[in-house]
Amino acid sequence: MKVFVAGATGAIGRSLIPHLVKAGHHVTAITRSKEKLGTLYELGAEPILCDVFDAGRLGSVLAQAEPEAVINELTDLPQSLNPRKLGEYYAANNHVRREGTTNLLDAARGAGVHRFLAQGSAYWYAQSGGAVKTEEAPLYLDAPPPVGPSVRTIKEVEDAVLSAEGLEGVVLRYGFFYGPGTWYAKDGDVGRQVRKRRYPIIGNGEGTYSFIHVDDAASATVAALEGARPGVYNVVDDEPATAAEWMPVFAEAVGAKRPPRVPAFVARLIVGEAIVKWTLGMRGASNEKIKRELGWHPQYESWRQGFFEDTVTLSPRVRR
Repeated sequence: MKVFVAGATGAIGRSLIPHLVKAGHHVTAITRSKEKLGTLYELGAEPILCDVFDAGRLGSVLAQAEPEAVINELTDLPQSLNPRKLGEYYAANNHVRREGTTNLLDAARGAGVHRFLAQGSAYWYAQSGGAVKTEEAPLYLDAPPPVGPSVRTIKEVEDAVLSAEGLEGVVLRYGFFYGPGTWYAKDGDVGRQVRKRRYPIIGNGEGTYSFIHVDDAASATVAALEGARPGVYNVVDDEPATAAEWMPVFAEAVGAKRPPRVPAFVARLIVGEAIVKWTLGMRGASNEKIKRELGWHPQYESWRQGFFEDTVTLSPRVRR
């Protein structure tokens, strides 16, 4: 299948392209950075310099590629996070997701694309009911800023993809990425902060997280490309866990001491009320739907093993 990938140099994109190539797909990938064209080529894609905000060029590039499917993995988040600038980070990310998706959908329809996959988030579920959510559960749309605008942006993207005329829309709600190139890699931002003891357990650490290794996220995306019915799918591992459960294991995996605990009121002074409320009330996600419908299973069934295997499991394909 001819596949067009946007957001190809992000954490999941760098793993996704080799998986697509290995599965026999021809991949065209765009980047707005000349410096990253070589990386895309080495991964096995046909690289093209294109900015998703340039709707005219995007339409031309996509039409020339003649893909049967588009995969939208667009994000705009920094490698290192300053807790006091989360509002700025989220605003930039919301912009590329909202405007980039609109332009990609328009270009896809204009090029006669049949299938469109988009990145969602499995950690924005509403903070009510049980700790683990299926795809039918409502999202945290009434969250205060900066969380609320991000959740509403995700909902707008999902609705646009699922209702796009003439397209089979699939939304993949990924859990927290870990593995090479992510914040939760051993050399990633969270890994560094944990080693510096600057990433504490807030309160009793009761919020529930769902994780996914980037290689497993990539394999699930290939499975969804090839066989998913239109709709929403959680892409997470088998073991949702509270911060009190996963953080000590993560600290051990990155060679750090056990994370300290801080009262919620102290955390509010640093990152604000909205982030603390989201963290403490976070819901995990169930992967039963994607396993049942696509026969997909994560290689790393639990973060308990995956945190200690921070390696690329599929080597990039170097073109010659």
